[in-house]
Amino acid sequence: MIGGVVLIVVGILGITGPIGPTAEDSIFGAGWWFDMRENWAHLILGVVGLIAAFVLPGSLQKPLVLLLGVVGVLVGLYSLVISTDFLGANLENPADTMLHILVGVWALAAGMMGKKEMMGSSMGSSMPMSMGKPGM
Repeated sequence: MIGGVVLIVVGILGITGPIGPTAEDSIFGAGWWFDMRENWAHLILGVVGLIAAFVLPGSLQKPLVLLLGVVGVLVGLYSLVISTDFLGANLENPADTMLHILVGVWALAAGMMGKKEMMGSSMGSSMPMSMGKPGM
């Protein structure tokens, strides 16, 4: 659920100006900004994440979190190694690439560990939880 909310907030901030939709509009300048395709992708994935958190049983949430983690890591690696243009989305800045990789790894860890293990880890509650219901 936390991931869904974060993605929605990032999408809205990217569309309205603080972090996009152009480098000139971003408070971080050319160092970090999200174009409109990325913003819409973030919004859609965030809404899907929130819906999944409330509608899907835990047995389906875990694979969804793992899938999103794999996609995040692959998008980050793609923009790092192959091309900065992914399905028309601009992934040219290193901060964006690292963000995709880190969020992907975070989702993979959350999906593999589940809530109980994440809460008991040495990182404590600073690590985000998976998408929703208990028992993941």
